[in-house]
Amino acid sequence: MPILYHHWLSPSARFVRALLVEKRVAFELRLEKEWERRPAFLALNPAGEVPVLVMDDGHAYSGTMAIAEYLEEVIPEPPMLIGDAEDRYEIRRLTGWFHNKLGTEVTRHTVSEKLFKRFLRMGEPDSEAIRCASHNLKVHLKYISYLSERRHYLAGPQFTMADAAAAAHISVVDYFGDINWEDWPQVKEWYVRVKSRRSVRALLEDRITGLKPPAHYSELDF
Repeated sequence: MPILYHHWLSPSARFVRALLVEKRVAFELRLEKEWERRPAFLALNPAGEVPVLVMDDGHAYSGTMAIAEYLEEVIPEPPMLIGDAEDRYEIRRLTGWFHNKLGTEVTRHTVSEKLFKRFLRMGEPDSEAIRCASHNLKVHLKYISYLSERRHYLAGPQFTMADAAAAAHISVVDYFGDINWEDWPQVKEWYVRVKSRRSVRALLEDRITGLKPPAHYSELDF
C-alpha cells in the first residue's frame, strides 16, 4: 500500500490526500514532523518537506505539483485535469495560484504564527504577520467569489485539482476560525459543494490535540 507522509495542517499534503481519494487509491497516512529533520525522511526528500508519496515499489515522490502530475499520468481515471489544452491550462493556473500565492500570502503565515509558534515554543505570534494574512485572505476570498459566481466549480463544471488545491488551503484557514462565512456567500456555496465530497470530508476529520476547530468546521452544511 502506498504511504503518504504528511502533517496535520499542511495544505500541500491535504491536496495530495484529496487527489488520492478522488482517484480511489488506498494509502497509509504517516505523520511526519518536518521540523525534526529525521535522517530517514531526508533520505526520501532532501528538501525535508511533506508531502512525500512512497509507492508500493519503494519509489518516493516529492514536490506537490510533481506528485499531482505523476498521479494524473499513472492513474488517469477519474481525471483531475480535464478538457482541452485551454481547460487544462486554466486548471493548472488556478492550482498554482492557490498553492503559491494563497499559500505564501495567507496559509503559511497562519500556520506558522498560530500553530508552530505555540507548539514549538518559538515565541509569541507576530501580530503584524497575522494582520497581513487576514488582509490577504479577504483578497483571495474575493477571487474565489468571482470564480464561483461564474462556474459551478472553480475551473469549470467539474471538480478538478484546482478545487482540491483551494479546499486544502481554505480548510486549514477555517480550522483556526479565520473566515466569517456569512460575509462570503458565494465562497460558502462552493465550499458546501466541495465539503460533500469524500476526499474533502476526510481532511476535515483531522484534529490537533489542544487545538480544536470551530463547531462548523466539519459540518457539511455549516
